[in-house]
Amino acid sequence: MTATDGAIRRDWDLSEIVALHELPLLELVGRANEVHRQHHDPNQVQKASLLSIKTGGCPENCAYCPQSAHHREVDLTRDRLMDPARVLALASNAKSAGAERFCMGAAWREVRDGKEFDAVLEMVAGVRALGMEACVTLGMLKPHQAERLAAAGLTAYNHNLDTSPEFYDKIISTRTYGDRLETIDTVREAGIEVCCGGIIGMGETVEDRASMLQVLARFEPHPESVPINALVPVAGTPLADRAVIDPLELVRMVATARLVMPASTVRLSAGRADLNREAQILCLVAGANSIFYGDTLLTTPNADRGQDEELLAAIDRPDCRGKVSTAA
Repeated sequence: MTATDGAIRRDWDLSEIVALHELPLLELVGRANEVHRQHHDPNQVQKASLLSIKTGGCPENCAYCPQSAHHREVDLTRDRLMDPARVLALASNAKSAGAERFCMGAAWREVRDGKEFDAVLEMVAGVRALGMEACVTLGMLKPHQAERLAAAGLTAYNHNLDTSPEFYDKIISTRTYGDRLETIDTVREAGIEVCCGGIIGMGETVEDRASMLQVLARFEPHPESVPINALVPVAGTPLADRAVIDPLELVRMVATARLVMPASTVRLSAGRADLNREAQILCLVAGANSIFYGDTLLTTPNADRGQDEELLAAIDRPDCRGKVSTAA
């Protein structure tokens, strides 16, 4: 067995992952594309829509996040949990625009039983009734809450590791790495798919990036979805002055994730607005097979919908380059 034969492995050594990440770029992308084709249709790119259903006021102190109550200089309006009818109307619009997956995020530290959680369950059931996949990110949750989400039809639960165990305390101190792993175990035990990835560009090393992928690859099974995010620096957060990463760093991370977790859906997530069309296509060649579709990702800018239509038309039909779909 070689490091890039497409086999599903859970025994990756850190040095193996670092070595893959540091391959000459064309070699890395070529290997990743070969493995991608073994497990996925290279012409299929899933469009997912992401909505912040409760914005701001989060008690966590994640250094990258404008929704943290700790970052008082961030210019962000706090909103209460949205009404389920409004959320489902937006989900219907997203489906009409071509989204297959509808993701909902609430700025909570943890799920609490009560009217708000009941409302989220209503949203999940409503999204599934529309014929879409439903994903939520709500913070930590208890086994009985995960079971209720599963009963409502939830497809996947997003709970990112964010970074490596070694770098984690440089970014977050209000929740431990163990807390995150426990939540992921709770989700898996309830029979819900796991959506779990991280962020690059926060000051971590290549070894940190590889370490995060190693942790993910040890999950049994691997996460069904692995979002790869690039930091979007936001004024008022501790990471506001971080430089936007070189797009090729994102390509490398996508390709390495594809090689380490061949069957997972790799989601090209935050930071995509800073990539030109060609860089995004290179990420897709390297193994990404999902994009978040819409003008914002929770509270940070995302690629324009018209630009996305142009991107998808360009990779699907060469004669449509430059033409923008009129899908609403």
